[in-house]
Amino acid sequence: MSARHPSVSAALSATNARIAQAPGAARAPLPNSAFHPGPDARPAPAFAGVLHCSPTRLVMQPPLEEPLIEGRDASIFPGIALELFTLEGLLVPVQRGEMVRESVAGAAPSYWRMITQPGRIWRESDDAAWSWAAFPLTLVNDTENHAHQGLARFCYRDGQISPLTVQFVQQSAPYRLRQHFIAWGEVAVRLAPADRAALEEHRARALDELASRLPAKPWSALPASTSLALEGFGGPVLPRWRVATALFRDGTLYVQDSQTPFGAYPYPLEMRFGVRSVMKSIGAPLALLHLAQQYGPWVLSLNIGDYVSGLHPKWRRIRFLDAANMTSGFGGTGSVHSNPNDVLDGYLEADYDGWYTAPSHDAKLARINASLRPYPWEPGTVMRYRDQDFYLLGAALDGFLKSQRAGSADLWEMLSSEVFGPIGIQHAPAVRTREAGGRDGLIWLSAGYYPTLDELAKIARLYLNRGEHAGRQILHRQLTQELLAARDAIRKDADRSLAREGVDAARSPAEYYKMGFHFRPYHAPASGHLHHLPMMSGAGGSEVILYPDRSASIVIAKALHVPDGEPWQSDDPLQTIRAMNRLAPF
Repeated sequence: MSARHPSVSAALSATNARIAQAPGAARAPLPNSAFHPGPDARPAPAFAGVLHCSPTRLVMQPPLEEPLIEGRDASIFPGIALELFTLEGLLVPVQRGEMVRESVAGAAPSYWRMITQPGRIWRESDDAAWSWAAFPLTLVNDTENHAHQGLARFCYRDGQISPLTVQFVQQSAPYRLRQHFIAWGEVAVRLAPADRAALEEHRARALDELASRLPAKPWSALPASTSLALEGFGGPVLPRWRVATALFRDGTLYVQDSQTPFGAYPYPLEMRFGVRSVMKSIGAPLALLHLAQQYGPWVLSLNIGDYVSGLHPKWRRIRFLDAANMTSGFGGTGSVHSNPNDVLDGYLEADYDGWYTAPSHDAKLARINASLRPYPWEPGTVMRYRDQDFYLLGAALDGFLKSQRAGSADLWEMLSSEVFGPIGIQHAPAVRTREAGGRDGLIWLSAGYYPTLDELAKIARLYLNRGEHAGRQILHRQLTQELLAARDAIRKDADRSLAREGVDAARSPAEYYKMGFHFRPYHAPASGHLHHLPMMSGAGGSEVILYPDRSASIVIAKALHVPDGEPWQSDDPLQTIRAMNRLAPF
């Protein structure tokens, strides 16, 4: 029998609904295996209902030093309503893949929104008339890209339900909270009837979504010779600081166990991650390449200032492509020395946090106008890493879309229906600005997406297939080919107005950048060829790397705010690339 919360165990042994509903926080998180059926589990009866979860203060380890952020409490599980139904042995949330808002606040509103994913139901031999239900859930926030991956479970019978036991045992890289922690608690729940008339539609949609997933296998399914070749996969990030790792190869996703202090996470394919700047390699290039396919490559040459009002006049000379290349020539903080160039010079200066946390679009523009200035160089010549470039690019792309379609057109909705949907991604939760009345505004293209491993692999596959999927050209093929080849990419350490060196002109072992992608140099020992591998990179060590054989490596990491003196990576930055080259030399 799986480990259980004591109050629920007592309820099950006594088959007493009143005791089953008695709340009380556990002294420590349970083994993660308690949230998944074991080998002797039996089928459970169907369940459908709405869980009205009360705001609940979680036990935090270590305690949060500053739990209140702008009046919202990060130690509180949000008061939310979740509708759940069963599909054979699965427990499926109706709101899966959504950033569910708090609907009922306690003394202080919660800092968190919630993303839920499909879980399982089961019976055990000594559970009398009770059945178990468990599902993955993730704490996320609407002002940054931090995610705490967790688990929830309850028991049910005859219209009765136990409290919800929750624990959060893994996380993506923190930023505003600046702490790594685990959290757990027991949430009082009121059960209400589900919308029975919509159940068949919900089940049909869930079946379609599950059918669209990539074939996935555990890492142990790889042949022994392959596992040996892939030794070191996941590096240079040390194992303690990894959240999840996967290999996409020959159409199959191979997933390593996601280890936590309480055992392997039992639903690795349901985990959603705060991937931070990996978003720069997804939202902007997919939008640009799809719009180029729809309207023509000239879209890349449009100017930011023509579609975003209230900016410095220089933005009328800064193209969409310049912003996507981080070569706007704006964001003037730090040094103006550009040869050799330091791409991070001034990155987090000039009120970065004030801009980052500004809730609305107008507030973000005001921060940009108050703190950033034009550099002396022309757009397209010098790379300086600036999140503001990608944010303004998203605003300009949204403005362009509205100019071509109905004024209500939305950039992220366009990507969701015209790019993500066709490749099998039905949900794409991401951070937007917060406008008056709590309304969601513009999508952030600088960060904010919460994908799964399956979704990252599908996006990688779309790039690797040169923008084609199932015989349909979704992205502009030639521009996608040029992107993956790093044609006209920007050398990070140089001023292009002084030296027009590009990857296609000189095979330099330098790093390059183009349209949200970093290009990491790798000299393959067998072929002697110097590759510049396209890489999506996010703060904390997350990387998605694309390879010439159309495979991809995925590493999600959390190495932000690492304790002083504690190492988080090895001395070999090419560790995963070397493993992939051993597997299939390129």
